Amino acid sequence: MNSEQRSWFRSKSGLVLLGFLAIAAFFLWEEHRAHLLGILPYALLLPCPLMHLFHGGHGGHGNEREHDNGGTRK
Repeated sequence: MNSEQRSWFRSKSGLVLLGFLAIAAFFLWEEHRAHLLGILPYALLLPCPLMHLFHGGHGGHGNEREHDNGGTRK
């Protein structure tokens, strides 16, 4: 072995762990792909109401005037 410190991922146990994680990720993807891809349209539409909830609607459309305070912003 060199005098330099080898990376843990390049050791035998690190390579075995990486192989195990790759196989586990493959089987997780294969078993749950239908569920994950089935929820994708809802996951794409979910940010719309959340933006309205947390950012106060459609701000920044050029009409910054408030109707109840005489045209000045609060």
